[in-house]
Amino acid sequence: MKARIWTGLALMLTSCVVAQPTRGGAPAPAAPADTTLNGVLETNVKAEWEAFKNKDKKAYADLLAEDFVAVEDDGEGMRKKRTVVEEVDRSVVSKYYLFGLNVLPLSADTAMVTYEITMEFPAKAAVRFKRVLVSEVWQKRDGKWKMRYYQETRVR
Repeated sequence: MKARIWTGLALMLTSCVVAQPTRGGAPAPAAPADTTLNGVLETNVKAEWEAFKNKDKKAYADLLAEDFVAVEDDGEGMRKKRTVVEEVDRSVVSKYYLFGLNVLPLSADTAMVTYEITMEFPAKAAVRFKRVLVSEVWQKRDGKWKMRYYQETRVR
């Protein structure tokens, strides 16, 4: 008798779990597509920071959409692509450490990437390390993923 009750409960719980809708009622994306998107955008984020570290304005600009905007933690407000690309020349990032990169598909051609980055500056710099949380919106345009929006928040 007890065995039948436990078996019935197990079947009922299993059916409840299986019947649960995914978030938003939409089906979960297929794993291979997520892996491909994650890989492409992780590669792009690393290329973004390599270009910034190496003061490679062309490589950095190539990753940005023409209507790109950024909000950095310095309180200077929103910047357009041209302004951000010019900042590359003044970069003093000597190393960087990415942590917790996460890709959230928003549509077939848009995704939000979030991560934490710690930037290391030269030994003689007034500030040696800066840690920020980053949110980026990437859009696929003409077959290429371009960053459309960048926002950082300093971690203290």
